[in-house]
Amino acid sequence: MLEKTVYRQLLSRAFDIPVTVTYWDGKLEAYGEGEPVVQIKINKEIPLKEMTDKPTLILGEAYMKGDIEIDGSIQELVASAYRQAGSFLKQNSFLKHLPKMSHSEKSSQKDIQSHYDIGNDFYEMWLDDTMTYSCAYFEHDDDTLEQAQLNKVHHILNKLHPESGKRLLDIGSGWGTLLFIAAEEYGLNATGVTLSQEQYDYTKQQIKERHLEGKVDVLLEDYREVNDQFDYVTSVGMFEHVGKENLGLYFQKVADFLVPEGRALIHGITGQHEGAGVDPFIIKYIFPGGYIPNVSENLKHIMDAKLQFSDIEPLRRHYQKTLEMWYANYETVREQVIAKYGKEFDRMWSLYLQACAASFEAGNIDVIQYSLVKAPSGTGLPMTRDYVYEEDKVKA
Repeated sequence: MLEKTVYRQLLSRAFDIPVTVTYWDGKLEAYGEGEPVVQIKINKEIPLKEMTDKPTLILGEAYMKGDIEIDGSIQELVASAYRQAGSFLKQNSFLKHLPKMSHSEKSSQKDIQSHYDIGNDFYEMWLDDTMTYSCAYFEHDDDTLEQAQLNKVHHILNKLHPESGKRLLDIGSGWGTLLFIAAEEYGLNATGVTLSQEQYDYTKQQIKERHLEGKVDVLLEDYREVNDQFDYVTSVGMFEHVGKENLGLYFQKVADFLVPEGRALIHGITGQHEGAGVDPFIIKYIFPGGYIPNVSENLKHIMDAKLQFSDIEPLRRHYQKTLEMWYANYETVREQVIAKYGKEFDRMWSLYLQACAASFEAGNIDVIQYSLVKAPSGTGLPMTRDYVYEEDKVKA
């Protein structure tokens, strides 16, 4: 009975929207004013200590197993918890339970392959035709997901103000879309590096089909093993994987890869507040070894690497919309996912997409593009940002 009372206290202060909770004994209670937006059903009692120590992990696992059911938008529910001051879902006491994470080359390869090597056929189900798995860029409200992903690639390359015939390195090159566009539309000699066997194989196949041999190459190795210099460096959704202890090395490698006066565009998930940088559910089930640095951490490492930034652009709303569109696509193929990977995997992935959208919606995390130069800021670039948007229009 005491635990039930504490449950009531915790859940009554967890959200800023009205919800109903049906407990394991069948008792239904309403929290908040007005018509309930989300209905929660707890089919099995969860020990309070577990729930309060590692709430996102314990509740996420309970949802995966069907011990908790949710009728309504998970995104809206999670965003509500992030907005609510004092919600137990926001506390960081779980940090003392997290194992020390290794980011050796061997560990990094295992972490990357555990996520990206689920299979190209899985990602093809719900990504767009560009096979781009990072924040899109919506120049217009009615942009399709595919158009917005192409917009993002052009936006990145246009910020570099590249010259045809020069060399580009893409760290964490995914399925290669940026490489192909850099070569085909900007005349660059582009090299990608990835630890994912599936992404590597797909990129090699695309290089052959697009007749880009000699213009595009991809390396299946750790970026720390690359020993070369380039005129431009891009990296999209990569530094989130290197670990807190390796962020300084990562930005130093970006500097090492650049020729004098070379330019880089680094795009990644970044917190705009002092937070934990890790989530136990995401670490265990989605991105092993992941860490989200805040802006001040990244800027300190950028300065330590003797790089200077020419521009910083937050794209939080763009990633929220990207995730919402991914989830809408995923909803159309859930039965196929369940048939191949099982119900528990499906509930895990559905929760991941919706919870991440909620994190961006609530401002819990952001995604930021850092324009960097291995020289005084703005070297080699026009005096104003107008050139970026002018080129965006040309490439649209």
